[in-house]
Amino acid sequence: MSTKALVAGVDEAGRGPLAGPVAAAAVILDPQRPISGLADSKRLTPRRREALDPEIREKAVAFAVAFATVEEIDRINILQATLLAMKRAVESLGVAPRSVLVDGNQCPRIACAVEAVVGGDGSVPVISAASILAKVARDRELCALDVRFPGYGFAQHKGYPTREHLTALRELGPCDQHRRSFRPVQELFPHHRG
Repeated sequence: MSTKALVAGVDEAGRGPLAGPVAAAAVILDPQRPISGLADSKRLTPRRREALDPEIREKAVAFAVAFATVEEIDRINILQATLLAMKRAVESLGVAPRSVLVDGNQCPRIACAVEAVVGGDGSVPVISAASILAKVARDRELCALDVRFPGYGFAQHKGYPTREHLTALRELGPCDQHRRSFRPVQELFPHHRG
């Protein structure tokens, strides 16, 4: 494959939730091994994402998934933590990309050409692939947290501020996977900013 084709797509999952890490994925697709059905992960059913995830991993030239922790989110803010996770994902690729396309309007600082594409997760297949890997990886992480921290319903709402999650947060207090810098957690538990 020519180096011209080595374009990585990058996207994140989990900027909005009140709990859990933020995930990012980087993917370099192989034009000789097309994958049908790539789309913005938010527009796909969980079952479809789970079916596409192994196909992307199997057919991609390279892929990587990385996280930024709750502690990092609280320390440097969610935008910077998201860019950090993206940078980690790109730097973890087994093949160095010639250029990188990132969903959104902000770019991580990385050592190659990088371009932000607003709405890229729905319009650029290589970003759609990254979107799917990031979403599946983060959802699995939240299902694991649901086992470690029962009662919050992480497996159902994935940390997003649903009515059920806010009710559980009020009743149980924050666990160590809640983002203390996020307003709903701060407002409920100002003394837990720690």
